[in-house]
Amino acid sequence: MRRNTYLNLERMMKRWTSPVYAFYHPIPDIAYIDGHRAHVFKCTAKSCKYTCRRFLDGPDRSSTGNLIKHVKTCWGDVAYKAATDCQHANEARESVVKPLTTSGTITTAFDRKGKGKVSYRHRQHTKTETKAEIVRWVSESVCLFKIVEDRGFLSLMKTGRPDYYIPSASTVSRDVRIVFARTRARIGQMLQEHPGRINFATDAWTSPNHYAYVAVTAHLEVRGEPICIVLDVVELLVVRQYLDFNLLYH
Repeated sequence: MRRNTYLNLERMMKRWTSPVYAFYHPIPDIAYIDGHRAHVFKCTAKSCKYTCRRFLDGPDRSSTGNLIKHVKTCWGDVAYKAATDCQHANEARESVVKPLTTSGTITTAFDRKGKGKVSYRHRQHTKTETKAEIVRWVSESVCLFKIVEDRGFLSLMKTGRPDYYIPSASTVSRDVRIVFARTRARIGQMLQEHPGRINFATDAWTSPNHYAYVAVTAHLEVRGEPICIVLDVVELLVVRQYLDFNLLYH
């Protein structure tokens, strides 16, 4: 009896080619619930304890609806879409699920599929990762530090996960200063130890409110790739004082 059960399971597994199966353990458990036999699929995401029971004597014995619903919730729509681009569950398991479980990102999967780089995770950021992402966000988008205390932002971040850590505005301010100081020191060391030539350039312009600025940049080659680093942007106070004087007395 037991042998026939597992033989039937092997035959059914050959028909499970949908990419959604890649997010679950390859061999499901067999359970008997109130005399009804069911296949129990376990999600492979770390710390996820979800199981999907599919009864063999019911109308949903080959349905993947609940499997797909959980994958979109647990792994995310981006991961599921990447899997559906694969032709077979085995391909999706190697090119999407395996990179996700080892590195936490699907960059590798999208590189292999020719879809471009994507770095969204299927699992929540740690406290340190959250602080780093917020420092990058407010710096790149030129946001006020107090944006992390905005009601709408907190609602978006904490709905469904009220314990999700969000640093205070003062913490973000401190972290930005620390990152800036360390980045400046790292760039200085890199320029001093660079074995090749470094070209320095300047660019001057006047803002719409008639303030003059000069940018200092460094141009060099790193690992065969040309890069440009903005070293500083300086306001020309002499020009500003001259313009203020003319506006005041003319």
